[in-house]
Amino acid sequence: MATSPRSIKSNLITTGNKIYFISDVHLGAPALTNNAERERLFVRWLDEIRKDAAMLFLMGDIFDYWFEYKKVVPRGFTRTLGKIAEITDSGIPVHFFTGNHDIWVFDYLPTELGIHVHDHEMRATFSGKHFFLAHGDGLDPFDKGYNLMKKIFTNRFLQWCFSHVHPNLGIAVAQRWSKKSRIAKGEGIPFKKDKEGLYIFAESVLEKEEVDYFVFGHRHLLLDMPVGKNSRYINLGDWISHFSYGVFDGEKFELKRYKEDKKNIGLL
Repeated sequence: MATSPRSIKSNLITTGNKIYFISDVHLGAPALTNNAERERLFVRWLDEIRKDAAMLFLMGDIFDYWFEYKKVVPRGFTRTLGKIAEITDSGIPVHFFTGNHDIWVFDYLPTELGIHVHDHEMRATFSGKHFFLAHGDGLDPFDKGYNLMKKIFTNRFLQWCFSHVHPNLGIAVAQRWSKKSRIAKGEGIPFKKDKEGLYIFAESVLEKEEVDYFVFGHRHLLLDMPVGKNSRYINLGDWISHFSYGVFDGEKFELKRYKEDKKNIGLL
């Protein structure tokens, strides 16, 4: 994977320009029956934000599964990949955070699409506002089971071993695993401030540094709430039930839902 900066400072926001954030699209999720419709809606949204986007942050789990073999990448997502390539070709920077579902993005997307891939959290400063950006997996200090599993998934030797499994078998195993996920079960852990690992993590960061906005995905929750004295805790929701995203216009951050008539394409 190409090395990506752990921090950026940008004055790209000018009058009428915005920075967009989206997470947990889960393209190709085998547990869902409306993947084609959701992808078309997502691509439509990407096409619309091109008009005023200064920068785009794809905050993890954009794909429900992704593993790059040396000569093979997962089938599908043609519309999405083509539209992202159009966006980067037009000069709009796109940052992609690996999530727990698409953790095995390596050098294909940076090479082919010109995006910046991040497998770690990142600090960013836009118009004097300090952002802490991450998908969110692995940051919950109480989720020891997943944190151990993430160490296994990111082990280079084990990745090499898995890369030698035939893609048909490897992808089939991953899809079977996904069918047991909370997406398939329709389950979610309710937000409780005193037990929410990401929120507690944000509080711990504020003890050491100044942050205006913590922006996370992962939890599939649509949240914008205070943390600490002057900071905001943001969870971007998802593109499964919320069809939500975040936007920063240089002065304020807002969570929004896509306004398209989803009834016409079988999403409601």
